[in-house]
Amino acid sequence: MADVIKNKYDFAVYFDVENGNPNGDPDAGNMPRVDPETGHGIVTDVCIKRKIRNYVDVVKEDEKGYNIYIKSGVTLNAKDKTAFDNFNIDEKSIKEAKKKDGDIDRKIRDFMCENFFDIRTFGAVMTTFVKNGLNCGQVKGPVQFSFARSIDPILPQEVSITRCAVTTEKDAEDKTNTIGNKFIVPYGLYKAEGYISANLARKVTGFSEDDLELLWNAILNMFEFDHAAARGKMAVRKLVIFKHSSELGNAPSYKLFDTIKVHKKDDVEYPRQFSDYDFSVDTDALPDGVECIIK
Repeated sequence: MADVIKNKYDFAVYFDVENGNPNGDPDAGNMPRVDPETGHGIVTDVCIKRKIRNYVDVVKEDEKGYNIYIKSGVTLNAKDKTAFDNFNIDEKSIKEAKKKDGDIDRKIRDFMCENFFDIRTFGAVMTTFVKNGLNCGQVKGPVQFSFARSIDPILPQEVSITRCAVTTEKDAEDKTNTIGNKFIVPYGLYKAEGYISANLARKVTGFSEDDLELLWNAILNMFEFDHAAARGKMAVRKLVIFKHSSELGNAPSYKLFDTIKVHKKDDVEYPRQFSDYDFSVDTDALPDGVECIIK
């Protein structure tokens, strides 16, 4: 595996949705998430990380070191158990193992980081497998996302649909088709900010240069393996990366994000495509020691 990253990164991801629901709220009938005060759309960090996990799971299927910890269909306890099996530890021998090796907890944590990409990247709470002292600890990951927020207010629409395929003979006798509904956003351009700590990568998880390259690819393609009728058309439009020349960074992240300017064009009242926006980065305003990479 490649060397652990040595540079701090801040980045901004711009993605859009056309006639789809980017992130439904289960507490609101799966309506697109909206800031009630401003009307801006919201997509949670959990939603974004789910798509990155799904991408890595597809392109790195069965490849050592790139397992996914948080994944549907497999319990967390079963994955935690792989670490204890690796060290031949069970609930009967854990106390003795800790007496013999006071560093066993760190070794178990490191095993999980080495084998699971999303633990190495985002961190994890691995304390669900608590049975007579068995747990894999907690890891704070070097990569963190903010909630995504739309550039302009969105207007979610409820679209009525009919069902012509019926389930039972009784339903077939009913001459009226079943009525349903789905929520869409006609168009919305969203921005999510992210942060990568080289310090945490070095001290805790071992997040590497190879992992970093995979992360960029996953972000750029995170909607390509996630198409669904409910989500409409979604695409990543811009990925702006700020690479610091040091481990702890050369400038506050907010100053770097302030150099990005995105606003709808003067002759556009209701944006319906990415080209309805002007996008620019004032690279001349960047502090010394910070490099801007646009993908």
